[in-house]
Amino acid sequence: MEFLESIRDFTETGGNVLVWIAGLIFVMWLLILERIFYINTTHKSFKKELIQNWNDRHERKSWNAEQIRSAYISRVSLQLNSSIPMIQALVALCPLLGLMGTVTGMIEVFDVMAMTGSGDARSMASGVSKATIPTMAGMVGALSGVFASTWLNKTSKNERLHLEDELRLDREVV
Repeated sequence: MEFLESIRDFTETGGNVLVWIAGLIFVMWLLILERIFYINTTHKSFKKELIQNWNDRHERKSWNAEQIRSAYISRVSLQLNSSIPMIQALVALCPLLGLMGTVTGMIEVFDVMAMTGSGDARSMASGVSKATIPTMAGMVGALSGVFASTWLNKTSKNERLHLEDELRLDREVV
């Protein structure tokens, strides 16, 4: 219960934009975890099936065989990269929402200054926190997403290259 109250207090300190940033980060990490789950489970069986289909072919040197090989590699590549552009878009949105939080917090600071007619630090403190906390949250979300999307891109590329090696054109069945 105390944990939920501290989260509520943090959200109130950061303003409404912080809720949007949290939702964005949550969706981004759901997509990242889905990709990790896919790579570690479904992709392995899919790749194994394609390699088995390729190895069952008697002829692997013709133009038709090359087209089938290209289709297999394309299917795997499409499956591996299916959510990565969306993840990258969400990563790019994180700092933008943080910037929006900065602007809304600074507007609150200027409103307080206009109402009081002075630059009293105590009266401006809540607006300054509403300006800095969303910025920090947006940057943390973006950094974590950049690391994860980089890892996913690298893993996807390595898996595609591994499949290309497995599906060699020059092997003939003996």
